[in-house]
Amino acid sequence: MSFRITGLSPEPFRHLYGLSDDELSRHGARRCIADECPGFPDRIEMREARVGEAVLLVNYEHQSALTPYRSRHAIFVLEGAEDTYSSVNQVPEVLTRRLISLRGFSTDGTMVHADVMEGRELEQAISVFFANQNIDYLHAHNAKQGCFAARIDRA
Repeated sequence: MSFRITGLSPEPFRHLYGLSDDELSRHGARRCIADECPGFPDRIEMREARVGEAVLLVNYEHQSALTPYRSRHAIFVLEGAEDTYSSVNQVPEVLTRRLISLRGFSTDGTMVHADVMEGRELEQAISVFFANQNIDYLHAHNAKQGCFAARIDRA
């Protein structure tokens, strides 16, 4: 089963790029400087921030469906990121190195199935989830911190 993993669009975050720490605070965001790698996973380019790179810690609504599963949580975006990751049948390393909570949703945004696995098992889990015709799309989350990691669609 073919799948596509897509990073987030930079559009909702561009207005934060270059703001002072005080201005970021007024938007409920924070700037962090990556001091270890891995440790600061960017959701736009789907890569680890390198030591010394600035990332923005923001609250992001990743599940906007008007259901009990509507959800938002903290994520990192690389400050200045412009190139949205998109790849078919390829799991980026930023996902393979973490414990992942995978959640399958129907077209109306209702969670149909969920499981937790090592990221290196993600490709196989995607196939299992998409074998269920009631599942329209998947969300991957970092299982420990709960942060949204990626959206996965049928390709």
